[in-house]
Parts: sequence; C-alpha cells; structure tokens
Amino acid sequence: MRMMHTMLRVTDLEASLAFYCEVLGMQILRRRDFPEGRFTLAFVGYGPEADNTVIELTHNWDTDSYEMGSAYGHIALGVPDVYKACDEVKARGGKVVREAGPMKGGTHVIAFVEDPDGYKVELVEDHA
Repeated sequence: MRMMHTMLRVTDLEASLAFYCEVLGMQILRRRDFPEGRFTLAFVGYGPEADNTVIELTHNWDTDSYEMGSAYGHIALGVPDVYKACDEVKARGGKVVREAGPMKGGTHVIAFVEDPDGYKVELVEDHA
C-alpha cells in the first residue's frame, strides 16, 4: 500500500490553485471537469502522482461554503528553512498565521500558513 492523495473541498478552485501552485510552488498534475456531477477535480503536488503523495482539490460547483469541523488538523510540508519559506509565502501573497519559530515544548522550527478556504498548512524545518 501507499499513500496517494489527500482531498480538500474548496470553494474557489482558481484561488486555491493560485495558492498551492504560485504561493507553495506545487504543479497542477491533472484537472478534470465532471459536468454531470457538477464538480471539478484538480490534483496538485511536487512531482508525479506515481512517486509522490499529492493533494486533490475538489470544487463542487453548487457549494458556496463548507464547515471546517474540529477533527481536521493540517497538511505538513518539509522545507529546509522555515523562516525563509515564510518570507517567500508572504512575498507571493500568502497568509502566515503562525510565524516561524520553535514549537511549544520543543526545538523543531515550524510555522503555519493558511489557504483561501482556511485550511492550515504546516511548514516544518526538514534537514533530510
């Protein structure tokens, strides 16, 4: 088995694609409209789906908003320098909701950014 993708429901597909691609540097891997079902799927990521876990952005054409719920947490991305990544996110118009710094009770450097629908993306310093 392998992890394939995580699906997020988004209200404005173009704004979400701009965030994940222009702000976070992902690529649109594939996109398809389903007129009979009245939805669009767009898959984004840092490499081919065969080799990487990706994000599926689902846009239901007739839905204007979603409730976030209290169970969902965040997506995490490893970056070599969280401070620099936050500066780059801000320069590209992204929203940093928790500035870079050590996590509470630990030494790992993290930050959180937020996508257009309010989903949190954690940036984790990764020296691998």
